[in-house]
Amino acid sequence: MKDPRDILRRPIVSEKSYRSLQLNQYTFEVDPRASKPEISQAVEAVFKVSVEGVSTISVKGKPKQQRARGQGHSRNWKKAIVTLKKGDRIEIFEGG
Repeated sequence: MKDPRDILRRPIVSEKSYRSLQLNQYTFEVDPRASKPEISQAVEAVFKVSVEGVSTISVKGKPKQQRARGQGHSRNWKKAIVTLKKGDRIEIFEGG
């Protein structure tokens, strides 16, 4: 297994991700090659919680205008929405 800190890149902080905290769901940017079981094991290892489910979304890069080179695009990345079992929490999202 890969190092869990290589799989989980950063938490996603947005209005939508904070609304999903009420449903016990947490959103992370993850390694694009990571599978759902690897993401689940990484969250359990890093945060010491029990994972109920993982949903993943591959986000395509948006087109961007570059100076003299013309068109480019931002990078592609992968997002994981992790649902925890009832009663578990991740403190970094709760502000504690």
